[in-house]
Amino acid sequence: MLYMSIWLNKKIEIYLNMKKTNLIINILFGLAIVALFVLHFTSGKKANVESANSTQVQDLGEFTAAWIDMDTILNNYDMYFDMKSELEQSSKKKEAELTAKSKSFEKQARDFQDKVQKGLVTRSEAQQLQADLANKEQQLYQMRDEMRMQLAEEEQVKLRKIHNSIVEYLKEYNADKGYKLIFSSTFGGPVLYGHPAIDITKEVLEGLNKKYAETKKN
Repeated sequence: MLYMSIWLNKKIEIYLNMKKTNLIINILFGLAIVALFVLHFTSGKKANVESANSTQVQDLGEFTAAWIDMDTILNNYDMYFDMKSELEQSSKKKEAELTAKSKSFEKQARDFQDKVQKGLVTRSEAQQLQADLANKEQQLYQMRDEMRMQLAEEEQVKLRKIHNSIVEYLKEYNADKGYKLIFSSTFGGPVLYGHPAIDITKEVLEGLNKKYAETKKN
């Protein structure tokens, strides 16, 4: 009974940890992509300042700028939701696999306890069976940790794909617009206010979804 109690507690820990990963994946996915954009639009500032101090600043002509609301973009960008759905499906698949192996382990542990209680195995056989169960339990922990790492890697790759798609589209969009700078506004970000007259969020979002739809067809 003591063995089963210890085993059951560990099994619950494995299962709950996997469920926790699945539950917080939406929050992490949203926060991580916001962080990527903050880094993108704030990186290189030090290098730019040093460059400006060491070389003559070129005449950029009329300076024009625009801004996009990144929260609105992400909440309505079809690619974001597709990537999020793919990540959730991957998480559910891994969770189902781990659950199946946990149930198999549970059955083996119960069979072991039943045999021991009925005296159907020798002491030597019981020790070997217990060692086998301990090894399988360790494999479950290892499997859980590997799944976490795989999900984290999948998440980062998808975030970079979303980030890259937006940046590349903005380059195309700006080819005939001529903006010298396009800011990204998000809750808690460095941009506190943007004038509505230079808010290009709506047209950028429409362009992003149109391009993504064309990409999916191909």
